[in-house]
Amino acid sequence: MRPFDAGGSFRPLGPAGGLRGLAVRGAGVTVLAQGGSFLVQMIATIVLARLLGPADFGLVALVTTFSLLLVNVGFNGLTEAVLQCEHLDHVLASNLFWINVTVGTVLAGSFAALGPLLARFYREPRVSAVACALALTILFTCPSVLHLALLKRAMRFSGASANDVVARAVSVLVSVGLALGGWGYWALVGGAIALPLSTTIGAWLMCRWIPGRPRRTPGTGAMVLFALHTYVRYLIGFGTSNLDKLLIGWRFGPASLGLYRKAWDLFVMPANLSAPLTAVAVSTLSRLTGQEHHRSRHLLETLSTMAFVGMGLGAGLTLAGHDLIRVLLGPGWDEAGRLFTLLGPGIGVMLLYGTHGWMHLALGRPDRWVRWGLVELSVAGALFLLALPWGPAGIAVAWTVTFWILVLPALWYAGQDRLGIGALVDAVWRYAVASAVAGALAVLIVPFVTWAPTPSSVIASIVRIATTSVVFGALYLGAVVALHRGAAPLVHVAGLIRLMLAPRPARDLV
Repeated sequence: MRPFDAGGSFRPLGPAGGLRGLAVRGAGVTVLAQGGSFLVQMIATIVLARLLGPADFGLVALVTTFSLLLVNVGFNGLTEAVLQCEHLDHVLASNLFWINVTVGTVLAGSFAALGPLLARFYREPRVSAVACALALTILFTCPSVLHLALLKRAMRFSGASANDVVARAVSVLVSVGLALGGWGYWALVGGAIALPLSTTIGAWLMCRWIPGRPRRTPGTGAMVLFALHTYVRYLIGFGTSNLDKLLIGWRFGPASLGLYRKAWDLFVMPANLSAPLTAVAVSTLSRLTGQEHHRSRHLLETLSTMAFVGMGLGAGLTLAGHDLIRVLLGPGWDEAGRLFTLLGPGIGVMLLYGTHGWMHLALGRPDRWVRWGLVELSVAGALFLLALPWGPAGIAVAWTVTFWILVLPALWYAGQDRLGIGALVDAVWRYAVASAVAGALAVLIVPFVTWAPTPSSVIASIVRIATTSVVFGALYLGAVVALHRGAAPLVHVAGLIRLMLAPRPARDLV
């Protein structure tokens, strides 16, 4: 894709009448690609969990708790700025590119220099060398940010998604190859470095754009300010979502953190699958500026769909998660399975909670998103500190409680009074009730319809996963139909799936 025409202006999208089709197909491509990325990562997890131990994963997690914060300096901020900006040209994009590369280079060098301090904090000397190596992930990420953002602005989600899948596959191959060679935790470090390097190469091949030299142009300051607000919100959110790991690693050591991190990875899997939808949602909602009725209707429809999928997925994974971790990682990770059952009830509401950021960005109010992030950090931090005496299990429960406390206030605040609490509750409550009822009934029914010769074997776990999925799935769909007094939600989702898979009409092409 060549994002700018001969005059330096961004090439326009297809006609606005095709916006819904572009958005839904973009969502479909994005979710399918994330499913592919997840499959690749899951294969890596299955292999690496048998080649490396919890302490190896925990050691690298001690460093990534900090390094990922800096890796995303440009990615979370400039991406949203490019998507939301009404007028973008070659000069403005070039300025943003060089600002991002400069900041990233400085941060990479600073993080490498801080390695010894991290080693002293964790009382683990190996952390210093790992931090120096992972500083490269910050450096290699910077050159891809603007190219990927331009692809998403043009709604070329298929290209951006394919690039992500390929990069993850390369990363996995590097990690597995090094692990087989006996490199231990350095296998995970090597894979982490390969990921942004592969992503950057792919992004430049997909988006044929060469940045020009920096020049003064109107809008640069406003774009940087928007990006800064967005990144500050990411910074606060990152602090919230990693405070638990910081406390566990500091208090209980790498082995406990490794077990908790695997439970956490499965917990956030649905959120990771849906995270790229942010680009689709912000691109779509930003084009509905001035059409408040259509925007509100679109948001409520999206929340209802997310609740249908999220509540069912969350309850199903809670019931089958312990067995799923045993199958994927082996019996040495049983404690991670127990932790996941405590996190699982928060999955569905976590997906709903994540949509409040879409509203802030689409309305051009990242400053309000920052303020809400401080509320989120305060509530989660207080609960983590209260739960710390109970170890990782207490922290897991604190996460679930946090999401349930915050979800409705967050959505109401993000809507700026455009969405009432009544409308929000009406869009999602039936799915929450359906998942709770179906889950309770499945707990009673599954033991009577499941049989395996050796209850602790992998085969028995697979049988329980299959049985639980079928029983719960049938009960959940039945409860949804009963509470809605019809199959309208199922028909709606089926229609979305058909639209996602439909060929892209010529008039929607860029």
